[in-house]
Amino acid sequence: MNFHEIQFPTSIAMHSTAGPARKTEIVTLGSGFEERNAVWANSRRAYDVGFGVKTLDDLHAVIAFFEARMGRLYGFRLQDFTDNQSCAPGGTVAATDQPLGTGDGSTTVFPLKKVYTSGPASWTRIIKKPAAGSVTVAVDGITQTTGFGVDSITGLVTFTTPPARGAAITAGFAFDTPVRFDTDQLSINLANFSAGEIPSIPLVEVAL
Repeated sequence: MNFHEIQFPTSIAMHSTAGPARKTEIVTLGSGFEERNAVWANSRRAYDVGFGVKTLDDLHAVIAFFEARMGRLYGFRLQDFTDNQSCAPGGTVAATDQPLGTGDGSTTVFPLKKVYTSGPASWTRIIKKPAAGSVTVAVDGITQTTGFGVDSITGLVTFTTPPARGAAITAGFAFDTPVRFDTDQLSINLANFSAGEIPSIPLVEVAL
């Protein structure tokens, strides 16, 4: 897999622009009504980290990171400060934040998930890059201190003993978003940079 388990410099990432994107096909009928179809089942986040480059040292760090990733070739972790934990940005992570599933007496592996709900609708995001050491797990609301392990590369929670049938499995965690550079060339004019112009350094989320 073309992915490096390394995090983009957080001091630069915290000033980036960010947001999810979706792809929807819209056909306008002769009657004026529309037919809308989701092309992507999941959203894809896009970023511009150029806003975080404030000094020549920042610029040097980004160039080094870009070269080490060989442009668009290798993905990496990004801490998305707009959405990087199982609860709201101003909240405190708790083991009961997000539902992972229900025990059936035999299943031992549960992927980390985050559910986004608004009104009657919701969408579930699979979290594959949890921050190491940040995951807490609860079974039927009781926080577990032993009996499970978390893979910070895949986001899988594995129990040594299958949770009992009907047991609610939940978790709290911080996480990174897997991304890559969305360009193979960094074009930065130092004269303009010294004059305060912000370079564009686009990143895009990758599916793993």
